[in-house]
Amino acid sequence: MSSEAPPVPETDETAGASELPSPAKGERNDPPSSPPPSLPPPSEHGHAPHGSVGALVLGALGIVFGDIGTSPLYTLAECTHGPHAVPPTHDNVLGVLSLVFWALMLVVTVKYLVFIMRADNRGEGGILALLALLPERIRAPKERPITWLAVLVIAGAALLYGDGMITPAISVLSAVEGLKTVSPAFTPYVIPITVVILVALFSIQSRGTSTVGVLFGPVMATWFLTIGGLGLYHASKNPAVLAALNPAHAVGFFAHHGKHGFLVLGSVVLAVTGGEALYADMGHFGKKPIRIAWVAMVLPCLVLAYFGQGAILLARPEAADSPFFAMSPGGRYTVALVVLATMATVIASQALISGAFSLTQQAISLGYFPRVTVKHTSKDAEGQIYVPEINWLLMVACIVLVLAFRESSRLAAAYGIAVTGTMAITSVAFFTVMRENWKWPLPVASAVLVFFLAFDLPFFGANALKFLDGGWVPVVIAAAFLVVMITWRRGRFFLGRIIAKKGKSTEAFLASLPGLQRKKGCGVFMGATPTGVPTVLAIHATRLGVLEEELVLVAVNITRDPYVENKDRVTVEELGPGVYRVNLRFGFMDQPKVPPALALAKKRHGLRVDIENATYFLGRESFVASAAGDMGATAESFFALLSRNARPATAYFELPTDRVVELGTLVDL
Repeated sequence: MSSEAPPVPETDETAGASELPSPAKGERNDPPSSPPPSLPPPSEHGHAPHGSVGALVLGALGIVFGDIGTSPLYTLAECTHGPHAVPPTHDNVLGVLSLVFWALMLVVTVKYLVFIMRADNRGEGGILALLALLPERIRAPKERPITWLAVLVIAGAALLYGDGMITPAISVLSAVEGLKTVSPAFTPYVIPITVVILVALFSIQSRGTSTVGVLFGPVMATWFLTIGGLGLYHASKNPAVLAALNPAHAVGFFAHHGKHGFLVLGSVVLAVTGGEALYADMGHFGKKPIRIAWVAMVLPCLVLAYFGQGAILLARPEAADSPFFAMSPGGRYTVALVVLATMATVIASQALISGAFSLTQQAISLGYFPRVTVKHTSKDAEGQIYVPEINWLLMVACIVLVLAFRESSRLAAAYGIAVTGTMAITSVAFFTVMRENWKWPLPVASAVLVFFLAFDLPFFGANALKFLDGGWVPVVIAAAFLVVMITWRRGRFFLGRIIAKKGKSTEAFLASLPGLQRKKGCGVFMGATPTGVPTVLAIHATRLGVLEEELVLVAVNITRDPYVENKDRVTVEELGPGVYRVNLRFGFMDQPKVPPALALAKKRHGLRVDIENATYFLGRESFVASAAGDMGATAESFFALLSRNARPATAYFELPTDRVVELGTLVDL
């Protein structure tokens, strides 16, 4: 049986939110009584994707495969023309193509589509969903604020923020650079055009993607068919390029180049950037449509595009600076290809931006990130959200990266560390799921982990060697996010422990009620746990000596599941005359709207109070930040800074602002 997570205090920073394990019926990944010899069956998802398989496949083309689908713009150019490139000789071209092909097969097809996508949290994927899937004693034990595995996973999540900043910059810049192949006269305009496109892209985020989203699938389908058709045409003119399907060319490449060949891996990995998106966006489209789209269109078209570029390099090695646009017949066809590539890169960037929004929402709900503004941009699609603070941060970072690096080839050096780091961390977390959730034997789980790390670690190592060339950028970005997330988690833990010590039992509080003056009205007191009395209620009763006739003790609990259905949302317990305890359950991808949930409690669960005119009481802590606390003065000061700048609980829980009262106390963590 799962134990409860440490209590989370009913403060302005964390008001009412606590992370609790799902009920047994909701834990779709419980280990079977006997370990299965094969992969576990896929779990069900309460918010399963709707629509025909064809429509979902088309939608997946537009959202899931944008990043990996635009990699042909720069991958082969980096391998044969970048700072760590090899000359485009016959053997080198075949060796690089063989590495690209087998990277696509092993990393994307085998690792993610066959294995990783099985580790779903009621249909949802992504590195934080994987963390929520783990047993609580590993993920969030009572005795300490954070575990080494949780630190590792949130480090992977932090790296994804770096990826989200670099992807729009390198994708759009590489597409606009195609204008230089039309005429060198366009060269001075590449940077300004790229900046204008990025500003426009981030400026429309508040409108949501529901309107333009219907175009994503058809545009990306056109993109894949175009690059696949161009690749097929050029590969058919030089069939010798197909010899790269033989992995012997990849092995021979390393045998010939040694350390330099290892450096080229840092560019080869660009072909699989976006592989994590297949897992992260799984809940939007489902496993089957994603797998169908990959096998039926994306993989064949990508392979043809790479092999077509390889055929051009075999015939014209001087095209190494831009083998992708060399596939175009030239003239107006190149302009059309640049326009299509720009549209595709904007779509790819949109997917990464939306992913950063979803990642932030999950991190907030799981207690690893301060509350920020989360706006829903669609009344029909729960996953379509907008986080303005993250949006403008990403925009500024993208523009700074474009202005600082100025060329996609220079920016590519900064790209690989974030992606490969997250991939390796995902493998380690997946190993824990195999052992703890599915009860796989250690030799079997270890064999899978070793297989994954056999290509994850070389890819990461090759990119780590580019640290001084720009690889430090995502590391610095990730480090900043990691410090914020760990500090927030630790602060919540220590604050929760202090609040728990000051807590008052329900029995003692009910016994004290006859001695208190009561007044007409309803008071809703936000608490941290589904037991005991909220500290804000105890403070109110002690200091003021008067309470409302109707009292509602509310705890908002964030579960391990991504979503909670309305039928499982509310539990109501009558503690005494006019005194109710209401526990509200939300998934880590739900928006915790308290008033509608309380209205549901009144309508269906016997909450007999005037909730429409209730006053909401919240606690707000101010932090002393002295050396006497367990957290440390510096860390506590930073936590206090984060707390002051976090979104107010009133807005986060969508409480009526004219009916909220806050009571403050001093705390030393």
